[in-house]
Amino acid sequence: MNVALILSGGTGTRLGAEVPKQYLEVEGRPIISFAVERLAKHKKIDVIWIVADREWQDRILKWISQYDPERKFRGFSAPGENRQLSILNGLEGMREIVDHGDLVLIHDAARPLISSKLITDCLEGIQEYDGVLPVLPMKDTVYASADGKRISSLLDRNCIFAGQAPEVFRFGIYYEANKRLLPEAILKVNGSTEPAVMAGMNIAMIRGDENNFKITTRGDLERFQEIAKGFQ
Repeated sequence: MNVALILSGGTGTRLGAEVPKQYLEVEGRPIISFAVERLAKHKKIDVIWIVADREWQDRILKWISQYDPERKFRGFSAPGENRQLSILNGLEGMREIVDHGDLVLIHDAARPLISSKLITDCLEGIQEYDGVLPVLPMKDTVYASADGKRISSLLDRNCIFAGQAPEVFRFGIYYEANKRLLPEAILKVNGSTEPAVMAGMNIAMIRGDENNFKITTRGDLERFQEIAKGFQ
């Protein structure tokens, strides 16, 4: 079974909006609905689970009734103190409906332009691996700085990649990798794949999608608003 875990617990403070960015309306619908719809329509996604604050859950249910016609949604989990604890809460919540070898696809509600091809590539790319991470190569020259003020060294951009979502993991081994980081180490995790790497899991990289950007700043929102104007 393939479960999509949608993270919708962020507050979106960097955007400066009155509501979390994933609930802002674009072209008459909340941003989260775009990711829900694209995942719900994908034939290889069997179940959808959402991490969201309780105050938004009733509204999400109303949106799901419109954008999840196959009724793949199964439940909510509460957000955690940071993104990785939100993921762990989601994994805990879905434990009763998944098996050790099932796949969990982790995606951000604020990445509305996830494509069917990228979903397929992630699910097919795992094969003999423990997980899959879509990445983009670095286009610019990349430097390291020890103090944030001066250049310490030049990095080889051919060996550096920017990670995206969704990431896909085998449920059981990934769940245990996160549990081992409790109670404090998990608070320092910045990316979904980090616990997997720390646990020695075998993670494959596949080509990401430049259109699959995360809405973080006002500029990102305006970019998506322009793209969404072309949706039917």
